[in-house]
Amino acid sequence: MGMQTSISIIGIGRVGGALAIALADEGLDIEYLIYRDPSTAIAVSAFLPPSVKLAQWSNSLPEFQSDVVLITTADPQIALIADHLRGRLRTGCVVLHTSGSLSSEVFADLASDGFYTGSMHPLVSVSDGVSGATVFANAFFCIEGDETALKTARSIVESLGGRPFSIESKKKPLYHAAAVTACGHLVALIDISVQMLSKCGVESKSAKEILLPLISSTLKNLQTQTLEEALTGSFARVDVDAVQRHLSAINEEMSERVRDVYLLLGEQSLDLSASNGGNTADGRKLRELISIAKRKSG
Repeated sequence: MGMQTSISIIGIGRVGGALAIALADEGLDIEYLIYRDPSTAIAVSAFLPPSVKLAQWSNSLPEFQSDVVLITTADPQIALIADHLRGRLRTGCVVLHTSGSLSSEVFADLASDGFYTGSMHPLVSVSDGVSGATVFANAFFCIEGDETALKTARSIVESLGGRPFSIESKKKPLYHAAAVTACGHLVALIDISVQMLSKCGVESKSAKEILLPLISSTLKNLQTQTLEEALTGSFARVDVDAVQRHLSAINEEMSERVRDVYLLLGEQSLDLSASNGGNTADGRKLRELISIAKRKSG
């Protein structure tokens, strides 16, 4: 992307603030930062050239001369802001948002006005509007939208040192569900493991510390191995007796929800081990055991 590209950012929280600093560091010309809460915006502006204009948004927006307008607000505000942008953009402007679950379809009215529309979602956790500026290098970004918006989003991501990949607009919610499953659901799954260890008399904080090296080693294995190769444990070994002992203990100590999670992920593990040569007589026996346990929980 050429160094003359100008960009305005609407929504200066963690993601918007971090992107503003990172993009300014890469030589992009920041025209406006539009914010609601001044605290992050003021902290971020200290790292930006004095030419950047700050404006607080209530119900009106300034007229933008920027080549790109990037909306980094929470999802529910994106459609409202898009509506307020109508009539306030220069011809040929590219409008992007950073939502994970919404696609460029939220910009249908702006697209019908002749503007280019898309989205770029950073697949990385941004915890702070200032220090977060460093997290985008090597991060993957999911991009989608019309051809011009895609080209612009790709250029922005590459200028940040990120790695763009594109999907169809209609697949955006499924993409985001994958991200939530890999990140949020992973934390929820570890919470279940901590609960199990707590029932063994281990204090919750200690339980997390005990499990972390095991979790880290699994993630390390995933960096160099296939999913099938990285799968370990009783389902990978198709150990029917061990799973039976697990289920007895879970039924005695844990909730039905925990048992259901254990059984469903056990089935998924069996499918994975079957593709790795685990489709044996023991495998069929273990599936039958899971099937009986699921019927009981139903």
